[in-house]
Amino acid sequence: MPEQTPIPTHWYNIAADLPVPPPPHLHPGTREPVTPADLEALFPSALIAQEAATEQYIEIPEAIREVYKTWRPAPLIRAREFEKALGTPARIYVKYEGVSPVGSHKTNTAVAQAYYNAQDGVKKITTETGAGQWGSALSFACAKFGIELEVWQVRASYASKPYRRHLIETYGATVHPSPSDLTESGRKMLAEFPDTPGSLGIAVSEAVEVAAGDPDARYALGSVLNHVVLHQTVIGLEAVEQLRAAGEENADVVFGCAGGGSNLAGLAFPFIREVLHDRARTRIVAAEPAACPSITKGEYRYDHGDVAGLTPLLKMHTLGQDFVPDPIHAGGLRYHGMAPLLSHTVELGYVQGQAVDQTDSFAAGVLFARAEGIVPAPESAHAIAACAEYARGLTEPEVLVIGLSGHGMLDLPAYQAYLDGNLTSTT
Repeated sequence: MPEQTPIPTHWYNIAADLPVPPPPHLHPGTREPVTPADLEALFPSALIAQEAATEQYIEIPEAIREVYKTWRPAPLIRAREFEKALGTPARIYVKYEGVSPVGSHKTNTAVAQAYYNAQDGVKKITTETGAGQWGSALSFACAKFGIELEVWQVRASYASKPYRRHLIETYGATVHPSPSDLTESGRKMLAEFPDTPGSLGIAVSEAVEVAAGDPDARYALGSVLNHVVLHQTVIGLEAVEQLRAAGEENADVVFGCAGGGSNLAGLAFPFIREVLHDRARTRIVAAEPAACPSITKGEYRYDHGDVAGLTPLLKMHTLGQDFVPDPIHAGGLRYHGMAPLLSHTVELGYVQGQAVDQTDSFAAGVLFARAEGIVPAPESAHAIAACAEYARGLTEPEVLVIGLSGHGMLDLPAYQAYLDGNLTSTT
């Protein structure tokens, strides 16, 4: 393993370096760029400022870095046995975020968001969660800063991933299956589609509706928005330095899974920084599920981040706010849109999408687990599959980096379904 590198003292804001400024978010009523006042009902002041920040680096408060010290810097691991299993000349490195207290990268922004809400005196936060990684991360963070949390978990994951729900509740939060009968948007969806598996877009609508109607509550989003992507750049900032400490000048290709986009963007943007400053020629591959391919099959346009249309309009790759993906096991990737900043880098040519079938991702996940001993989250297995396909075709050495966004120890029923031959490409 490469030698220890320091925890970053600042987050990296790619918007400051891009040759073309990212399109602004728009108010859903006026279609004019949103103002800080438009967001005050949902977010604390510091996060509103970060959403529109133009400076290249933003300092990480010491209180956040103190919590980060529990698991950061996360390891960058040379996957030598995986290389042998693939029969590739590539040198493959894995940036492993599964060492966090809840087993995924989501804690990087959860801690930051809970801290800034606490600084503004917020007592309650509402949020959504897909696979449950974000919900568990934010419940962990809210426990740290003494904030009440209410979570709407996508119904398909609520039913199939009970241990994520148990983890959320262990940290002290309340969890509801989404759609629920607790909100107008949830009741409307249930009346129209009583058997719906739910979606992140629906769960977002419910959480936003409750926060907007409670003056003492605020809302937190686990992906997509600029400030979330910003907080996740600790992943890539560490990886760039760890790769150099391992004796590699830079990466040839970086692979990450992409649903809402924060995990991939957090890993990729510091590598793209090196490209923008003519220090590298790294390519970025966004591995998304074939059941929810917003980059490879979606349109690049303004769309809502939720089904009910309560959020600002975001310029992003989208399958449409009404799109309900098949209930694949990679619940964290079941989102109709892609982070605006990540979508912008796709349009500028710095990132390319690749759709990965669910069965292919589990095959790669099993191969990786048997080679390296780490069972990857179903989401991360998409990146492993994309990397494996590429690495097998190489005849000359290249340096490849995989973003292993979390472990799959709470997803073992899905792995068992694959091993038993009961897993299809979509369920």
